[in-house]
Amino acid sequence: MFAECRASETPLIRIGDKWTGRIIRCLEAGPRRFSELQIPLHGITPKVLTETLRAMERDGLIARTVYAEMPPRVEYELTSLGQTLREPMATCCEWSEVHQPEVLEAREIHERATLTQETINRGSGRE
Repeated sequence: MFAECRASETPLIRIGDKWTGRIIRCLEAGPRRFSELQIPLHGITPKVLTETLRAMERDGLIARTVYAEMPPRVEYELTSLGQTLREPMATCCEWSEVHQPEVLEAREIHERATLTQETINRGSGRE
């Protein structure tokens, strides 16, 4: 089934994780410092932001520039490789906007069916 896509053997990027896509969106307009990334990414811990930025740098999606200033200044920006993810991400966003009602409805139906089955199991003593 996946024979045509060798990339499925070794995932190359972490685009499906919680923060990578959001960081890419934050860096679309240009370089940002660590603290400037934390503001729009409220909820991310400094540890997770650091880990995610390091992984993205390792994968070639972002460049980290350290300026020899006091206090030291570090900026992160998308590389040309990172920029190539903007179009597929936009496509995913468009798909999500169009199909969100269907996905939410499917979730509701599934949740109701699950609750119904749990109620039946409890009533018959099969928990």
